[in-house]
Amino acid sequence: MKIAISGKGGVGKTTVSAMLAAALACRGRKVIAVDADPDANLASALGVPPGEPITPLCRMDELIAERTGSKSNYGGYFKLNPKVDDIPENYARRLGENIRLLTLGGVARGGAGCICPASALLKALLVHLILTGDDALVMDMEAGIEHLGRATAQSMDALIIVVNASPWSHQTAVRVRRLAGDIGLKRLFVVANCLSDPADLGAIRGRLDGIELIGRIPFDRRLEAGVARSEGPDHFELTEAMREHLPLLEGILASVQSRI
Repeated sequence: MKIAISGKGGVGKTTVSAMLAAALACRGRKVIAVDADPDANLASALGVPPGEPITPLCRMDELIAERTGSKSNYGGYFKLNPKVDDIPENYARRLGENIRLLTLGGVARGGAGCICPASALLKALLVHLILTGDDALVMDMEAGIEHLGRATAQSMDALIIVVNASPWSHQTAVRVRRLAGDIGLKRLFVVANCLSDPADLGAIRGRLDGIELIGRIPFDRRLEAGVARSEGPDHFELTEAMREHLPLLEGILASVQSRI
């Protein structure tokens, strides 16, 4: 199961991404958590201490050169479909037994349609990575989906758009739905985050123009400090707040899984 998370900036999509990854790990699934937002914060949300920096995949120059056959990030010839199946196991940050965290990093674009070896490796990872058994991939995206290509989008089983009580986030959800249709991404769902009043759900649902609302996460300031503690690769422990909200995340995941 591959799930991408999008939404307007500031709605808490990174927190929701971390919560979904943690909930899947609690189910015993092997989870690849991918931070595809250039403003990378998924590691912090999953409890990685600030003093443990994670090298983004796009800065692993030796790996990029080895897999794509290019020594320069721009110009020349390189493989568009490099080998990627071993990357999560060998280059990801391990969080306990079940989560592998990959930070993609931002890839500079030289112009419309430009592709470089680093972006080729990242796209191949998302498109060609084969999941087996109960494996899952959760990708925290940058706001919107304009940066997704058709092949990348179609490799995802579902897109969850995170909104809050702000009408602007609902407008973004409707716009994302239109753009997703243009590139063939058909399974879209909405999760309402940081709601202080459950009564807000009715107003939110009315502004989504038919996009299915599959769950809500109440406002909880404790989640701002992360959903887990990861002190070394073998230690991954959910926070008290995450444990309390786990049934809500289980419900959201069940709704997604039943529709893919």
